[in-house]
Amino acid sequence: MTEFVEPLGNRVLIRKDEAKQTTKGGIVLPDDAEIPTITGRIVEISVQIDRDEDFPIRKYDKVLFHPKNAIPVDLEPDNVLFVVPIADVCAVFRRNSAETPSATADDEHESNDDL
Repeated sequence: MTEFVEPLGNRVLIRKDEAKQTTKGGIVLPDDAEIPTITGRIVEISVQIDRDEDFPIRKYDKVLFHPKNAIPVDLEPDNVLFVVPIADVCAVFRRNSAETPSATADDEHESNDDL
């Protein structure tokens, strides 16, 4: 029998990303340096959020969240799971899909035919 967490209401379950131990400039931080990590991956979404078109997030999306109201879930030994109110999810990381050259060429060809 396995345990799982299903968020209720306007909440999502997020697996917090690991804290960075080195800055972009290459400075190694001591273990006791407190730099809050506020990015993570959506692990589970409540039914209410899943049905709401105003929240375009899905499972496995990488998100930026405010950790103040995040509730730690004591299911994993290193405590990286958090139930987070959807209001505290600030952003979703997206990638731009490259536009295909053939679609652009077809659009230009059609506009030239109109002349």
